[in-house]
Amino acid sequence: MTTKAEARLRRLLVMLPWLMERGEVPLEDVAARFDASITEIEHDIELVAMCGLPPFVDEMVDVFIDDGVVAIGVPRLFTRPLRLTAPEGFTLLAAGRAAMQLPGADPSGPLAAGLEKIGDALYDIGIIEDTPGDDTAGLALELDRPETVDVFAAAVAGGDEFEIVYYSPASDTTTTRRVVPRHVFADGGHWYVVADDDRSGARRTFRIDRIDSARPTGHRGPAPDAPVDRPAFFDDDVPRATLRLRPAARWVSEHYAVDSVEVRRDGSLDVVLPMSSERWLSRLLLRLGDDAECLSPPGAVAGAAALAATIRARYDGAPAG
Repeated sequence: MTTKAEARLRRLLVMLPWLMERGEVPLEDVAARFDASITEIEHDIELVAMCGLPPFVDEMVDVFIDDGVVAIGVPRLFTRPLRLTAPEGFTLLAAGRAAMQLPGADPSGPLAAGLEKIGDALYDIGIIEDTPGDDTAGLALELDRPETVDVFAAAVAGGDEFEIVYYSPASDTTTTRRVVPRHVFADGGHWYVVADDDRSGARRTFRIDRIDSARPTGHRGPAPDAPVDRPAFFDDDVPRATLRLRPAARWVSEHYAVDSVEVRRDGSLDVVLPMSSERWLSRLLLRLGDDAECLSPPGAVAGAAALAATIRARYDGAPAG
């Protein structure tokens, strides 16, 4: 028996690629294509707008409804080669094939093409027995951890310095940095290296699969002046927000990656955290309500108020003022 949550997930698997291919679609057309009510589609869009990849700041699904039109951008995470473990690839293939049986599924659309590539790659490594196609470009299956993991892990003890070329999804650019690895760890299916970074002058966490190249410089960094207790956020070019969190909102400092946390005498926290966009910050402030105060950037409170007015007007059936 399919649960309501499973039905929504399958519908989204079909809906999102279709929307991304078109950019903007009237809400009524989306509901008609996927055999759902306008209210159901609105709830789906609200849900997916809060989805992304950890740490949920630089790789969010940018989708919203404005004046009865669903607008969506293509997240940068979909413009890079997809990296999956074999179990992840098999799970996605199974879910995707089930979703292709739903109303609105396009047998010649992007989801079908993506599933064909995943199936071909899984066939090549003997996971499934489907007949393979010819094109597996853009998919890399990581059955074992990247070789660079062992290189960085060995460098931690000696403090060896590396010159790396690193891709930043926040700016869609690559930068060359000199780093000294301090700690290597895995989280959420990805490998990370915590390193002293010459570009920011601070300790940063880099996702290893975003490192295009790593070359030892032959130099060694100084002995670390602080233990590695929690990973610092990577991609320091992402804009930051400063929030004052009352006790009921302290969960934000644990759920999201933060640069710093200051405990105040009244028990509240001042946190500095990366934000993917002003829209993302507005949604977070709206969710926190009176339990949070935005200290920076300027205009964030007005943005949250405007978003609240838009949502209220949509549900009231009147235009936002």
